[in-house]
Amino acid sequence: MSDTAKTLGQRARLAILVLYVGGLLVASKVALGAWLPPTTERGVWFYSALAALLLGNLLVTPFFTKPADAISYSVAAALALLAANIWGTAYRNGFDRFLWSAAFVYVATVLVAGVLSIALKDAAVTPRQRFARSCFVLSDALGEPRAIFSVVFLFALVTYHRGDPREYLVIGLAWALFVGLRPLEALAGLVRRLGSVWATKDTATRLGEVVGHESPGIVLIREDAATGASLGDLLLARSESGKPGVAVALDHVGFAEGRWLRALHLSAPSVANVVASDGLLKRELSAGEVFTASNAGIGADATGYADAVRARLLGLVAPDTNIGQLQVEVVRSDLSLHQGSLLEVRIGPRPVLYQVIEGITREEILLQKNTRGFVRAQAKKIGCWDSARRSFDTVPWLPQPNEPVFLVPHQQAAVAREAVGQFPGTSYPVRIDPHLLVTHNAAVLGILGVGKTFLALELVERMVEVGIKIICLDLTDQYATELSTFHDAAAEQAQFDELQKIGEGGKTKVSKHVEEGGSAGEFAAKVREHLTSFLDPSHEKNLKILNPARFTVWRQDSRPFQDQASMATLTPCEITRIFTEATLSVLQEQGMSDKARCCLVYEEAHSLIPEWNAVASEGDKTATNGTAKAILQGRKFGLGCLVITQRTANVTKSILNQCNTVFALRVFDATGMEFLKNYIGEDYAGVLSTLEDRHAVVFGRASSCRDPVLIRLNDREQFVATFRTAQPSADATGVEA
Repeated sequence: MSDTAKTLGQRARLAILVLYVGGLLVASKVALGAWLPPTTERGVWFYSALAALLLGNLLVTPFFTKPADAISYSVAAALALLAANIWGTAYRNGFDRFLWSAAFVYVATVLVAGVLSIALKDAAVTPRQRFARSCFVLSDALGEPRAIFSVVFLFALVTYHRGDPREYLVIGLAWALFVGLRPLEALAGLVRRLGSVWATKDTATRLGEVVGHESPGIVLIREDAATGASLGDLLLARSESGKPGVAVALDHVGFAEGRWLRALHLSAPSVANVVASDGLLKRELSAGEVFTASNAGIGADATGYADAVRARLLGLVAPDTNIGQLQVEVVRSDLSLHQGSLLEVRIGPRPVLYQVIEGITREEILLQKNTRGFVRAQAKKIGCWDSARRSFDTVPWLPQPNEPVFLVPHQQAAVAREAVGQFPGTSYPVRIDPHLLVTHNAAVLGILGVGKTFLALELVERMVEVGIKIICLDLTDQYATELSTFHDAAAEQAQFDELQKIGEGGKTKVSKHVEEGGSAGEFAAKVREHLTSFLDPSHEKNLKILNPARFTVWRQDSRPFQDQASMATLTPCEITRIFTEATLSVLQEQGMSDKARCCLVYEEAHSLIPEWNAVASEGDKTATNGTAKAILQGRKFGLGCLVITQRTANVTKSILNQCNTVFALRVFDATGMEFLKNYIGEDYAGVLSTLEDRHAVVFGRASSCRDPVLIRLNDREQFVATFRTAQPSADATGVEA
């Protein structure tokens, strides 16, 4: 069977079959005087030719003959021979019997070869395997319909028609023309080849040949010396299944045999079905040849994909990827990839975003102990972006191996009013629910100068805006300046003066009852009075700023002797306890609530609520325990806290452990990172020491992202300009964060 017949389309083969059958009918009319030959021995030639055409290269078996098909054809041919009355009186001569015997031996040989090929195909012994293969080759070559039915035809032609020269000549020429030479296939092949020259000249150029596959979807190509491909070039190449398809060039890998090109097959049906339809190109692709293609020969889906590859393809999904973490084999180094970058990969039909948290170098052994080094990026799953809700949906599965991974392009995003920050270099916002900040407590952790205070100021403004009362205990005095718009400085100064007068006056107040001496009790009562007014929902201001270190409050430390007793001033820790317990007491009188009412902000929390091993005195330890107890009880009454510190190790874990929402900026100390592992996991905890300024890992109930994420925080100036739409902007410059 010719290669031309193999490459013809089914419709073309059917059309040619119709024409050939018409030619046989004409031959029958000329030779026998009838359009349809009789079903006796004088018509054997016709039906043999028809069987060869039908079962041969034009319809049933256009490519190769399987052993089972060879058996079927040999049985049909044998029945035709056995039906011939060769031993009758009219044909009692040795020549006819020889022809019949030779034909029958041929048919029997095909039958036996086909049977043995099937019977021995699973043989475990090498000689039997070779014998089975030999039988397969024989059944394929000799059992081809055109060959086996030609044997029957020649027997019938010589035996039944040699006595009539016209019949002999016409029937013989018909067979030679329609079954032997097959001019229509040759003509169709010529037209196709000429068409392919013009059709593929500008769309396909040989690039090389396929040398292997990496499952799934990766094809390895040995390029010709004079050609080459670059990232994103579209190729026509054989897929792993052996079918022609469209691939896109990735990178080059070095092997002992040279440099191989890796390409990714495009799996979308609209892409896979656009390969050139000419048979020559299909045959060449099936044989393993690879061609480059221009956009004109491929289609919009593939060309658009190629453009995306050239612009932002980063790599491929690598082994060890799981539901939560993505491993990426990076195939290019020209993209601006960094910690916090967003990646996009498809899981099913949905594009899912991941965030880069780590990068490592890897090495694998190739042929002949050669090695290949490459970079692997590690990324955590964020989810699928829902533009309507402006948040991420969870996708509880993982991408397929070798799925392409794209880098989300960098964007210069404006500050979103509802966002505390964005994913670095993108417009994807991360929102914070101010109410959940309070009801589930929050912490801002990081070293000096990375943006902690600016973030805390922003969170306070957001809570104030939604009507939450804020009591800020600030040792730095920065909040009073930055948030002057939101509190009554004059009224607070008057209250401070009143409290300070009460506190200072206690130095000489000695009582026989130690707990009644000094001014601590009177001071606490006046604090509660002030907070009762402030925490009243009708109070016009939502922010109160206090510095516990500025108050002088005396307590009696010993029993009196001759109207004298040991006196000491309360530490900032003890003043903090007074304000915390007074706040809880006022809110308890207002009744239980599951809504956020008040947030206590502990700035420089390591000094206000220290860990037990970092206290200066036993009094501080007792005070911190009292503050922690109040915070623990406060949730039932709408009380929460915001903890800000640069020394995570020195803040009481009794309160930190109650902080459900955490903003972790750059942290160095081992204790702090070990503590944060419980919240953000080892992956994100490992990046804390390398975070840039104004970057933070955010996690908790108040975040719009369910899992920890690394974000770029808002700039203070931009936030003020965007957020303060109703109030005049305070000066936000010149403050060390």
